[in-house]
Amino acid sequence: MAGFVNYIKESFGELKNNVTWPTWAEGQSLTILVAVFSIIFSLAIWGVDTVFSKVIATYFDLIR
Repeated sequence: MAGFVNYIKESFGELKNNVTWPTWAEGQSLTILVAVFSIIFSLAIWGVDTVFSKVIATYFDLIR
């Protein structure tokens, strides 16, 4: 158990002293960038899924 507590203490020390945190404005702009790309990729996946489902439905209608 002491090893786990030591690990947690060292982790907090690393985060506090050795990590370079972005500024508030930089964090906001990166968050917006990630949100925009997530929306774009989800719409692209939705479009490909829609096309493939219609192609498969058409194929099964043809072989009936």
